[in-house]
This record gives sequence, C-alpha cells and structure tokens, in this order.
Amino acid sequence: MTRMKSTILALAVASLPAADSISAWARDASAQAVSYCSDLERVVELAMSKERFASIAGSPRQGNFVGTKLALTGWKDCALYGQTTYTCDSTELASATDAERAQVEFLEQMKTCLGEGWSEAPDLSSASHVILHHSLRPITITLGMDQTDDRKYVVRLTLFIRVRPAQ
Repeated sequence: MTRMKSTILALAVASLPAADSISAWARDASAQAVSYCSDLERVVELAMSKERFASIAGSPRQGNFVGTKLALTGWKDCALYGQTTYTCDSTELASATDAERAQVEFLEQMKTCLGEGWSEAPDLSSASHVILHHSLRPITITLGMDQTDDRKYVVRLTLFIRVRPAQ
C-alpha cells in the first residue's frame, strides 16, 4: 500500500508545471478572475495605436469629455478627455476607508492584469492617489479617490498618454 501511495505522489508531482511557469499561470488565472482585465488591456492597446481612442469615442459630454463605447466591466461613467485620456469610476463605496482598501486592491489587480513593465511609482503617489506607469510605453494610470455629490466615495481610474512637448 505504501508503494502505491508513493507512485501516485510521484505521478502527481511530475505532472505539476515547472516552477517558473507556475508564477505565469498564477498571474494569468488572477487576471482572468478580474472582470475588467481584458477591457483594460484593450484600452492600453488603443492608447498606443496611431488612432488612439478614436474607435471607441462616443457622444459628446460636458466640456471636453466624450462618452466611450468601451467601458471597463464593473466600472461606471467611463469617458474620454481629449485624445490622450481615458477615465472610469469604480462603483460607489460607503466610506473613505472602503475607497482606500479598494484603491490598493485595484492597484494589485491592475499590476497583475497588465503584467511586465508596469509598476507603481511611489515617489509620485500620495495618500489620495497612486500612480502606475509602464517602463517602456508613455502610459500612466492614476487611481485616485474622490467623493461624490451624495457623499459616497469612488476610485477614479485615469489612464493618460504622456505626450512630449513639441521641440
């Protein structure tokens, strides 16, 4: 009986993925668990395209805002500002503490979702917002907390393309 258990254990261990692929698998599984991940990846792709957000631009809103045809799943009030900025709000949260917790969770989810090249910029972050930037692409995501008119809280995602001034 002991020999049979050893054989089963050996087969089970042999069928496990290699250690380096375990972390990639875990990252992929975690990214799939976040409902807005594929939407966020698409927004980043569009930001780096020649047309930028033109294909997802919707109806004009107040000021320079335009609605978007690509909202992040589970987020609300997504919009475009000019040609270089995409923004969405989380669902409403009851307290500032809930918003702080959500902000931390969203940051970790986004780093996992977007993968290599993305990191937090602690020197640019503060108590009210965190900055996530790409090391090679001119894209930055800010997760800031805001209070609504009815005294609820949201985490606001703002993705913008860093445009260099004309020389």
